[in-house]
Amino acid sequence: MTSDVGAALVHGLWHGAWCWDEVRAALAERGVDSVAVELPLTDLPADARATREALDAFDRPAVLVGHSYGGAVITEAGEHPLVRELLYIAAFQLDDGESVSRTRPGRDLPETRLAEAMRVVGSEVHLDPEWGSRLVYNDASAEVASAAMARVRPVDRLLFRRVPESIAWRSRPSTYVVCTEDEVVHPELQRAMAGRASRTVEWPCGHSPLATRPDVVADLIADRVRAAAPS
Repeated sequence: MTSDVGAALVHGLWHGAWCWDEVRAALAERGVDSVAVELPLTDLPADARATREALDAFDRPAVLVGHSYGGAVITEAGEHPLVRELLYIAAFQLDDGESVSRTRPGRDLPETRLAEAMRVVGSEVHLDPEWGSRLVYNDASAEVASAAMARVRPVDRLLFRRVPESIAWRSRPSTYVVCTEDEVVHPELQRAMAGRASRTVEWPCGHSPLATRPDVVADLIADRVRAAAPS
């Protein structure tokens, strides 16, 4: 195993490892090795298991990064012995008994219109192309939004209800990025969950900075990787 710290990247609902492509390219330019986890998006335990397996294969200390639903995944998987820090980007930093659809900080906070973008078909939840583009990629160019929406996939309904079996941020340092123009996870809910993190930063952007500002995302990840490296 190498001693260099890298980054393991976990995507959100409806997406795949591909959504980290530009961030990974920017990290490589900054000398940071990374791996993007491909989640099955069938159940939270399965997604956490896929993340732990990716960390095993990566075989080096890592900052574990979660975007959106990916925050629930890193909360459960982040006690892996190779994880040095957790980084939440507009993500669900859940506590005991909480799920993506029910967080205690969400009480009495404003809601977004994400529910209007979801289409339930049997056991699957699909993302409406028009609404998805409008909400998930609200500050992206039409070209970027269209390309991303062409690749989204349905997810299992179970993902919205399952709670993490362990809470890694209790034993690992964590950084939370609040996206102040987010129309998927309300910024006030993000700020409430960010109160659980070791540190917080705010970016004036929508829900998908991976697509709209990959260099900014890479700069932050590289900074946390440097901070996690042995002195």
